[in-house]
Amino acid sequence: MPDAGVPPLVERVLKGEDRAVAEALDRVEDTRPETLAAQRELLGALLERTPPEHTVVGITGPPGAGKSTLAAALIRHWTATGSAVGMTAVDPSSPRSGGALLGDRARLMVGPQERVFIRSMAARERLGGVAPATRAAVVVLRAVFPWTLVETVGVGQSEIDIESVADCVVLVLQPGSGDTLQFMKAGILEIPEVMVVHKWDLGAVAEQTRADLESILALTPSPPGAWKAPVLGVSAQTGHGVADLAERIREYGTHAERTGRLEERRRRARITWALELLEQRYGALGLERVGGREAARQLAEGTEGTALDAFSALATLAGLEPVPGKGEGSGRGSRSR
Repeated sequence: MPDAGVPPLVERVLKGEDRAVAEALDRVEDTRPETLAAQRELLGALLERTPPEHTVVGITGPPGAGKSTLAAALIRHWTATGSAVGMTAVDPSSPRSGGALLGDRARLMVGPQERVFIRSMAARERLGGVAPATRAAVVVLRAVFPWTLVETVGVGQSEIDIESVADCVVLVLQPGSGDTLQFMKAGILEIPEVMVVHKWDLGAVAEQTRADLESILALTPSPPGAWKAPVLGVSAQTGHGVADLAERIREYGTHAERTGRLEERRRRARITWALELLEQRYGALGLERVGGREAARQLAEGTEGTALDAFSALATLAGLEPVPGKGEGSGRGSRSR
């Protein structure tokens, strides 16, 4: 019997109805100011009913590393064990036309019998590796699926937004590409919980890349009891290492929950999202009106509810009326299986 306290759309989303999930994603990606109240209600209701063990895994790395292929291999592993998977894949946008091919899904190659929901998004002008609507989409998908994958656009030397979106970040590198030094300079190697040298079937060059990574990580001190990111050799083409990767992700989740790191990470992600919304909508004026970034952070932290609730509290304090976000949105194509 339906729960009278649960909105009909939320109930259908939680049942895993594909059309309901797509409708919820459309609603939370809508950037019109008049939709904010409905979005707050929808996301709040979903968050209240999301099992805490549902996990968001970010897959990031440079172009050509095989992120989509690796994501497909993880999806096959999880669905083979009976889990359903949600995914959002971010594709780059043309700096001239603003359009995006949204072609990551073409490389995913998951079967029609597998319980998977895929949402493609365009990065637009955002430079952090994820799309403007990624955070809201993740809330919807995580409510439904035990595993939610977020594949970033191909990153360069500074795209680290995925750290405040995912519970666990997997950095994917290509053998012999030289990306290791660039990421070390940018501090990106400090972000992932698991590192993958993909295309392990290439042999010696892949083994050398892993050795280089392990040498670099050995020079980085870590406090006692801290998680040390493993460096795995994985080949999505042959299947080598995929099960090990899934197990390491699970192990990190257990560690993060036991140590309180998972709760803290999700708390910081909520605050980061609220501050991003304030800056996207109102720019430097928004921060100035609330007394600066630190004051905004403290207010967001002290506000109950979702990131949208915290954003609304900040906008109210600033005395600003909501205005359409600049360049927000996503590729509308949904694909469910």
